[in-house]
Amino acid sequence: MWAGRVLHAALSRAPRESRAQSALAQLRGILEEELESIRGAGTWKSERVITSRQGPHIHVDGAPGGIINFCANNYLGLSSHPEVIQAGLRTLKEFGAGLSSVRFICGTQSIHKDLEAKIARFHQREDAILYPSCFDANAGLFEALLTSEDAVLSDELNHASIIDGIRLCKAHKYRYRHLDMADLEAKLQEAQKHRLRLVATDGAFSMDGDIAPLQEICRLASQYGALVFVDESHATGFLGATGRGTDELLGVMDQVTIINSTLGKALGGASGGYTTGPGALVSLLRQRARPYLFSNSLPPAAVGCASKALDLLMESNAIVQSMAAKTLRFRSQMEAAGFTISGANHPICPVMLGDARLALNIADDMLKRGIFVIGFSYPVVPKGKARIRVQISAVHSEEDIDRCVEAFVEVGRLHGALP
Repeated sequence: MWAGRVLHAALSRAPRESRAQSALAQLRGILEEELESIRGAGTWKSERVITSRQGPHIHVDGAPGGIINFCANNYLGLSSHPEVIQAGLRTLKEFGAGLSSVRFICGTQSIHKDLEAKIARFHQREDAILYPSCFDANAGLFEALLTSEDAVLSDELNHASIIDGIRLCKAHKYRYRHLDMADLEAKLQEAQKHRLRLVATDGAFSMDGDIAPLQEICRLASQYGALVFVDESHATGFLGATGRGTDELLGVMDQVTIINSTLGKALGGASGGYTTGPGALVSLLRQRARPYLFSNSLPPAAVGCASKALDLLMESNAIVQSMAAKTLRFRSQMEAAGFTISGANHPICPVMLGDARLALNIADDMLKRGIFVIGFSYPVVPKGKARIRVQISAVHSEEDIDRCVEAFVEVGRLHGALP
């Protein structure tokens, strides 16, 4: 009898294993087909391996000699600043590697509260809340704040994290054409029937290098009784006279209700994001924002690095002031050579090429000439609008910028992108 049961179990298990193997084989087939379509479209993204610290000059696996990096979000050059590194080391030694907890259980240290207070002071807001990333900050905000009685009005080219965050909420969703204030006004008129109206925009758009017209957005928001949310990830630390961002640049700091931004770009480049705004909103987010409630606390070393980066920025705006001249130098030389550069007056300088394969091939040949840039294509940018996004850093020298332009001209002619 026992042998019979064993045989029966073995026989019944065989079809289940066969079905599982069949399902796995089906999955592999679907995945390989999808991966092949990406390769065929020329949009495959390879990861180059850096073997040094982040900075204007780096070493890349497989590339001989030093490489000039023109594609990092290291706008102020603080990712490897000696004082930032030392602050991270001190915090690591004093407060440990991590908290092994979310904030509301046993994951809040004095350094987290100190950094949140410093962020609020920097942006001249009431309070701030930290997240593991700005993606998490955007994922947590809209769902916690807005209900089915409310409306959110979003620029069509907002960052993916804003789009995903809005998808999570139950508010009525309106999408206005990029930077089109007439369309935003029409949507605001349509949204008057809702309880709250929140206009959501990037301050600086990361793929195009253009800046939201916050003066006009705030004027319309005031006219139609709306709130304004701005993601300042590509503005915090270097736009505006003291690096406060696009709201400072455009003189509307007192009219923007909510700011989300990152610690992972200009402010040390390690990790972390935040929301800053009204104290009551921050209190609500601590109670309801799911990425905050269910994610481990920001590691102490990352907190220490970001805090020191803010200290350096608030002590002097000399680094901020150097950005404009270097950005103008690159943009003017590239345009004089015949390239089309999207955006204006922002260190994000997209070199528009159109064809995805062309962008990838030019980026590869630039690396051979000692310049690290990356081609961007669909789905990161719309089809037919492939580009190489060049990012200027305060720690690039004029010689670095001139060498980059020379390489672009040489490679551009090689590939027919220039006459």
